[in-house]
Amino acid sequence: MIQNNIKYFLPLSILALTTLFSCKKVFQSDNYVAYFGGEIINPQDNYVLFMKDETVIDTIFLDKNNRFLHKFDSLAPGLYTFKHAPEFQYIYFDKNDSLMIRLNSLDFDNSLSFCGRGDEKNNFLIDLYLKNEQDRSNLYDILDKDLETYTNAIDSSYKNRRTYYQKRKSQINWNDNFDAVAQAGVDLHYFYKKELYPYVHEYKTGENICPKLPKDYYSYRKSLNLNNPELGSFSPFIKYVSALLNNVTYEKGKCKLETKSLEKNIAKLNIADTLLKDQNVKNIVLNNIAYMYLLEDQNMYNNKKFIDRYIELSSDEEKHREVTQIYNAVQNLKVGNQLPKIDLIDKDSKNVSINDFIKNQETVVFFWTTHAESHIKSVHEKVILLKEKHPNINFIAININDSKENWLETFKKYNFKDVVELKATNFDEIKENWVITKVHRTIILNPDGSIKNAFANLFDAHFEKNL
Repeated sequence: MIQNNIKYFLPLSILALTTLFSCKKVFQSDNYVAYFGGEIINPQDNYVLFMKDETVIDTIFLDKNNRFLHKFDSLAPGLYTFKHAPEFQYIYFDKNDSLMIRLNSLDFDNSLSFCGRGDEKNNFLIDLYLKNEQDRSNLYDILDKDLETYTNAIDSSYKNRRTYYQKRKSQINWNDNFDAVAQAGVDLHYFYKKELYPYVHEYKTGENICPKLPKDYYSYRKSLNLNNPELGSFSPFIKYVSALLNNVTYEKGKCKLETKSLEKNIAKLNIADTLLKDQNVKNIVLNNIAYMYLLEDQNMYNNKKFIDRYIELSSDEEKHREVTQIYNAVQNLKVGNQLPKIDLIDKDSKNVSINDFIKNQETVVFFWTTHAESHIKSVHEKVILLKEKHPNINFIAININDSKENWLETFKKYNFKDVVELKATNFDEIKENWVITKVHRTIILNPDGSIKNAFANLFDAHFEKNL
């Protein structure tokens, strides 16, 4: 395990501190001192953000050796996040924890490990996250399977995850507050897959599976607590609630995917308003609905109606401004417009423009990242099939957020052929100007480089109707 070796890499000062605070030191009941520190290999910036939900609590700067250490005079127990752009991860502090991290920004999640007082439960969280991400990256391949095959697959995975959770809970003996987070990481991931299946299965296969679902398929919904403020910004919770709202809206539309986007998404806002009583949790979910909606419906009148309802229900004025910025960016991607300029490089590190590769051909631009490894293979395989059927169409792949080294290494691993491969040099730039927030986005350009459809999806069963 990584955590068993971390002591050999940490600087002496941090090692001494972790040794001190991993001892059974007794603290006064009113003493909430905590420490957070560590080392970042290949840093992308000179600081780390420490956050609660989406609010920055402290900006912690790295020293000349890319290490940092910060004392909190009073830190309430709970779930926090730390961010070293563009990546972030969760960290859980109990009273008087002293946590040190070590990570390589080129492989952020896989390299992350914790040591110090409170390390075991945090190493459990990152291990669980990696297991769930691997599981989720394989999920797309089974969503078109029949109900029995799909159910057996996710039930087996859930059983293994529950066994792992029970084993670590017994070994670490964590408290009830952390247990709520740990259980959410296990259970909500499973429930997410249950909610996802009906509407994604139809999306992929055209089959309405609803009549075949057993009566107890959604029995878990009755016992869910969707108003725990500690889980409001926890990724498994956000993913689950997003899938739940999609599925409930799908059910209310009598299991038909044809429901108009405006009606469907205003319905999701209204359902969220009914289900969620904690305003902070509600705001986070409403924000997520708004982000997703603005990426799928480019009707300006619809957008205005949707945003009016969103602002009516959300009390988060700062996010109102962010949603408005996305709305404005989306308007720049209307049919007939040119794509906003972003910085791209080719395999030889030469600065290039996407227009250099269009060559008076209709062009499909798709995206990938090594953080979604199964997508890398599936999207390139899909493009190879499309090229055979549509030889006059040009295909351009853009890596959105890997280091140049990881990007080039991936070429060696997969041996991509017959596709122009480019890399965005600034993730924030492509995210903001092309509104790339999910890797399945596809942009279709006319032969003159103007936008034909900036919000397509290669895996949509009807994608080829766009060509």
